[in-house]
Amino acid sequence: MDQLPVTLTVNGKRYQRSVDPRRLLSDFLRHDLGLTGTHVGCEHGVCGMCTVLFNGQTVRSCLMFAVQAEDAELTTVESLGTPNNMHPLQEAFWAKHGLQCGFCTPAMLLTAKELLDNNPTPTREQICEAMSANLCRCTGYQTIVDAVESAALVMQGGAQ
Repeated sequence: MDQLPVTLTVNGKRYQRSVDPRRLLSDFLRHDLGLTGTHVGCEHGVCGMCTVLFNGQTVRSCLMFAVQAEDAELTTVESLGTPNNMHPLQEAFWAKHGLQCGFCTPAMLLTAKELLDNNPTPTREQICEAMSANLCRCTGYQTIVDAVESAALVMQGGAQ
């Protein structure tokens, strides 16, 4: 099958590649760009593990073809921070025990980032609603909601 060109920006870096037209965006990110923080769970868009930000909005990368991201700006979990310089969301997830196995954590972080970018002072109910888009089998969500709530306070200049 013929390859198609795709040009996109991922985590602030511009990429130009040729891809199979049926190459999933999740596979492109993981295998072609080496950004393995984008996890693949159900491959049907149900679990949310493959969540990335597409022009600032969450999308399921397992439901998109890489060529559909032409000229888009994508954000993956790798852009949030490093172990020595964590994003407030990462700090809060660590401090509030918002993760256990960690498989859902990248998607949870990006979902929370979208929420806080659009609503810096969400109610607990709004946090619960936003985070319900992703499945977690370990935490029971309470600590995830606590972490997002804490990060929102920190990002507004308050204390945890």
